[in-house]
Amino acid sequence: MKPKVLLDVPLGAKRVLLHACCAPCSSAVVECLVDNGIEPTIFYSNSNIFPREEYDHRLNECLRYARKWGIPIVDDVYDHSDWQGCAAGLEKEPERGGRCLQCFKFRLLRAARFAAENGFPVLTTTLASSRWKSLEQVGAAGEWACSQVEGVTWWNQNWRKGGLQERRNEIIRSEQFYNQLYCGCEYSFRK
Repeated sequence: MKPKVLLDVPLGAKRVLLHACCAPCSSAVVECLVDNGIEPTIFYSNSNIFPREEYDHRLNECLRYARKWGIPIVDDVYDHSDWQGCAAGLEKEPERGGRCLQCFKFRLLRAARFAAENGFPVLTTTLASSRWKSLEQVGAAGEWACSQVEGVTWWNQNWRKGGLQERRNEIIRSEQFYNQLYCGCEYSFRK
């Protein structure tokens, strides 16, 4: 069942840049944004994902979902070696540890820069929809990233609330999305 979530978008913005990690995490967020009259553009920036074939698989699922909704999607440059630089020394950190915070900062800074260069006043991310991610880390990374550029406001929305987590699971099943079993980086393979 589709929940009705009323959103309070910063600045009353109608155009929002949505950093997306994957189609499953994007699913209910995109639907909710569109239902609220907001025009999202998906920014797929995930140089953390390894190997490249995994990156492409997740990207293709995002492209498929964006086409269904008729919304634009931007595929950022994939630069895994640059991302590894941000994770250097943190390879053995557990999930939700210091490596994840640095990873979020890396990806959200790229998104904030794109937003500033392309006239998006507000940035948010689907990272906040995954129960495997720390909302505090995502929020801190987004605030930091937007503080590094002018003219972009961070929207720290909890995309798990209001029935959106349940809706996400429904959409994953109905769309038959590829639903990955690890975060994306090679270090998250570890048990």
